[in-house]
Amino acid sequence: MSAFPQSSPPDALPNALVASPDRQAATVEDIRFRALLGEEAWAQLPEAVRRRFSKRLAPGQTIVYSGEVEATSLSWAGRLLSFLARAIGAPLPLTNGATGPALVIVSEDERLGGQCWLRIYNRPGRFPQAIHSAKRFRGPTGLEEYVGRGIGMELRVTVEGEVLVFRSARYFLALGNWRLPIPRLFSPGQMTIEHRDLGAGSFAFSLELTNAVLGRLVWQLARFRDA
Repeated sequence: MSAFPQSSPPDALPNALVASPDRQAATVEDIRFRALLGEEAWAQLPEAVRRRFSKRLAPGQTIVYSGEVEATSLSWAGRLLSFLARAIGAPLPLTNGATGPALVIVSEDERLGGQCWLRIYNRPGRFPQAIHSAKRFRGPTGLEEYVGRGIGMELRVTVEGEVLVFRSARYFLALGNWRLPIPRLFSPGQMTIEHRDLGAGSFAFSLELTNAVLGRLVWQLARFRDA
């Protein structure tokens, strides 16, 4: 899925990360998600969702969504996995029960092959957690999420009841030009991410990681507002 100035209060998100309005405007229509879904599935999405996923940003432009994390749940195995995953950039929530202000910052970077996503979650009494990832339009499914250190997952995108759903298809390790699939036995489990429109310019984002043996490891629900 970063360091913050030491002078920043631990319970506040840094204002410097909020882009000015002139840097938030999309320049051309982005048809990449539409092409992945197909016309029939794309038409089933609410107009607000189609608009959010049709913004192609020019280099240097950003879109900022502000909101709140409403719930975070980590099982004992989920907490262990989140701790171990810090070695690859902490792509999972770290604090069980965490709620509070959050930011999502989206930009475009051709060198990474697609969209860069930065998620910042407030943690009272601690510095905010920053999760970096890149959505790259490549691979067998046409879309993959790269979190760094060579680790990524192929994603399948579907529309289910007007909800945009991303599900992990396979995890992989990229070493230069080599791409090695990670056996399911050694993968954390099924990752499911949902984008659900709530109307009035807001949407819900949920993340669930479920292991076939250990059950649900991680679950998080957040609500955001349009930029």
